[in-house]
Amino acid sequence: MIRTQERDEYVEYVERTGMGEYRATPGNLDAWILTRDLGDGTTEILTVSRWESMNAVRSFAGADVDAAVYYPEDDDFLVQRDETVRHYIQDA
Repeated sequence: MIRTQERDEYVEYVERTGMGEYRATPGNLDAWILTRDLGDGTTEILTVSRWESMNAVRSFAGADVDAAVYYPEDDDFLVQRDETVRHYIQDA
C-alpha cells in the first residue's frame, strides 16, 4: 500500500523495476500493475504476472517463490507491504 499522492510515481518506478524484470525473464507470458484508491489517502497496488511454469517463476523469484520480491526504493513509497505472494494454476 502506498500514499495515493505518490501513485503515478510509484507505478512508473514499478514499471522500471519489477514489471521490467518480470517481462525480461524467460517464461514470462505477461504482467500488469493494478491500483485501487482506498479513499483514505492510500492506494492498494497489485501486480499480476503469468508464467509458463513454476520453474519460470523461480527464474525470477529464486528458490522461495512465496517470498515477495522488493527493490531498494520500495521503502520510500510503501506504507504497508505483503511479505508473501500467491500463485494460482490455470486448469486447462
